[in-house]
Amino acid sequence: MTHPSFSEENNRALSMLGASVIETSATLHYLQQDIDISPGDLSLRLTAISKVETSCAIDGMTLGLEKIVRVSPKTNSSVPSVVCSAFRAFFGAIAVDTGKADDAGDVFWTVHKGKVGGALAC
Repeated sequence: MTHPSFSEENNRALSMLGASVIETSATLHYLQQDIDISPGDLSLRLTAISKVETSCAIDGMTLGLEKIVRVSPKTNSSVPSVVCSAFRAFFGAIAVDTGKADDAGDVFWTVHKGKVGGALAC
């Protein structure tokens, strides 16, 4: 897993895909729970689930992604934005490898456990 600070050949595109997969999966999940959810409530939940400091970085750190992402010597791999980018890239890679965004979304919910910062310990 490569951060843009390490190389121009990095996981930025996978991170973008992963962010979209997570948002789409979360939207579907919340609508399936409550089809009458207000746009404001849905927006708040999506914001919470994708927030760098309180959700995806915590989940990424729980999975140990800061230990495997390659960064430049001047970059701290434990910074929330770096870990969050790696976390999102992980789900982008699953979508590409399986050819199905739904598969990546299913893995996200298994890891995330439906709570902000709710990743499983590995």
